[in-house]
Parts: sequence; structure tokens; C-alpha cells
Amino acid sequence: MDGMVLPARAGAAAAVRIRGLRKAFDGPAVLQGIDLDIPAGQFVAIVGRSGCGKSTLLRLIAGLDVPSGGTLALEGADGALPPAAAVRLMFQEPRLLPWSSIRGNVEVGLDRGTPLALREERARAALAEVGLAERAAEWPSVLSGGQKQRVALARALVSRPRLLALDEPLGALDALTRIGMQALVEEVWRAEGFTAVLVTHDVGEAVALADRVILLEQGRVAMDVAVDLPRPRRRGDAALAGLEARILERLLDGR
Repeated sequence: MDGMVLPARAGAAAAVRIRGLRKAFDGPAVLQGIDLDIPAGQFVAIVGRSGCGKSTLLRLIAGLDVPSGGTLALEGADGALPPAAAVRLMFQEPRLLPWSSIRGNVEVGLDRGTPLALREERARAALAEVGLAERAAEWPSVLSGGQKQRVALARALVSRPRLLALDEPLGALDALTRIGMQALVEEVWRAEGFTAVLVTHDVGEAVALADRVILLEQGRVAMDVAVDLPRPRRRGDAALAGLEARILERLLDGR
């Protein structure tokens, strides 16, 4: 990455404290008494079968839904944090505005009251961080799928979140593009110092990126696995493959 970048911020990450968290819609509870602590600055991946509650948990952390029971709190060095001010969410689809420039799409992530000159400066810095500074004036229609996701990442980063929630943002990408985006997500996480919570169906992606992998089964935490391996991690590494196999065994067996 070249050009100006957003400077790293010490102590600006959010910690997450969850106690007895429940979420029910019209039927049985999707989440059933989740207890979980995520330290500030940690990268956590959440995996599990479809319907196990992964995305529901992420939406609750992001403040897009409210619990049916229990508590969920975001905490920073300066005290309790409202999700609206601390969390940004990156979806599987980039959701770019086709009538706005690439820089304009990134500026959407800023508060409306941000002065024009600062909006442009912050947007260009965020685009530089994802390697797209020179494309700022272009339109989303000329970008590849991977480049569009880079713009979506820049839009999430431009407001300097304390926690970045990632809801399978790489799932629609081809294999090589996905590997490149994984490296980029890890790079900006290490540079910025925010807390990251990733929902993914790809256990290999989870162990490659995360400090810790949480496996959900039927709305409960079934495994909580530390990934205590040095970065950057090499694909094909025996220790990494062993962790992936251990999680997959539990996931496939459902025990």
C-alpha cells in the first residue's frame, strides 16, 4: 500500500463482555445463554453450521438488534461505548452506491457533520490503506469484485471504528482474490489496532486470520480455541492444519 494512511491508534479498540445472552424471534431461541469475553484488539472468528446463530450474534454485537435476555456491553479505555459510535459492519456484498464515485462511497462511512475538506482527506487516506488511492474519482462499475470489497473495507475503516464486524465479507470472491483480501484484512487490523469479529463458514480462513476461533452449536459456544501461532501464517503449515482439522472434526460430527 502506498500514499497516506490512517495512523494507528493505541488503546482505541473496544472490548466485548457478554453474559447470558439470549435471542429469540418467533420460535425457539437462536442464542441460548452465551457467555463470552473478547479483549480489546483481539481478532475473533465465529464458525458453525448454518442456522447456529453466527450472524445473529454478530448483529447483536454491532448493535443492529437487541437481546431477548442477558447483557452485551462494549467497553473502551474511556468507559462504556455505544455500538453506533464504536462499531462498523462489513457485509458479504459491498453494497456500493452506483451513482457515487469510489471516494464518495467511502465518505458514506463518515458522520454527516464532518467538514468537506476532512471528508475528502479521510476518504483518500482510507482508500490508500486498501491500495485504491488512485481510483478515488472512478465509478464502482469499473471495479472487480475484489476491488469493490476493498472499497467496502475502506468505507468501514474511514470512521476509525473500535470494533470491525465482518459478516462473511469474502465469501463471494474467487479463491486467489479471497486470499489477497484475507491478507489485507489482517494487515489493516494490525495497523489500526481495532477489535475484529469475523463470521465465516471457512474454517481455514478462521484459523489463518484469528487469534481465537469460537464454534457455535445450536446457539451455544461449543468450542473456544486459541490460535497461538506467529503471524504472518503460512498456508499448509502443519500446526495450522491441525487446528483446522480439530475444529472441522467437531463441526462435522456435531458432538
